[in-house]
Amino acid sequence: MLERLYAQETGNWPDRTSLPIEPYQKVGKVAPTIKGSDPIEWPKEIGAPEGAPNVLLIMIDDVGFGASSTFGGPIPTPNFDELAKNGLKYNRFHTTAVCSPSRAALITGRNHHTVATGIIMEFSTPYPGYNSLVLSDCCNDRKNFNR
Repeated sequence: MLERLYAQETGNWPDRTSLPIEPYQKVGKVAPTIKGSDPIEWPKEIGAPEGAPNVLLIMIDDVGFGASSTFGGPIPTPNFDELAKNGLKYNRFHTTAVCSPSRAALITGRNHHTVATGIIMEFSTPYPGYNSLVLSDCCNDRKNFNR
């Protein structure tokens, strides 16, 4: 938190060393009246840095690589096919084959057993790695994880 405040006060906002990037708004003295308050800037919007590439993330739930026509499956996925035809194919996502564990692994950036989601949450058990109680210290974004 102190690093973010320092970055804001020194003009080094946005601080891209820690994600998510906190919004920034310079607020001075706020009094009961406008006349007694300092001028306040509008919040600054967070944007991509100059020269950043465009990124498209496509997430589909409960679908393995063998399902889409892009990788030889029976389900027509013309938009995926078009992206692949132009050279965009990612095939190294380590899926867990079921939704809750895959989602937990993707959100936290950790192995699904490490974040207590070794099985879909509806079938959780009290055993370690399977109790579906994803602790906030397992998440990259602790503040927003359990909302």
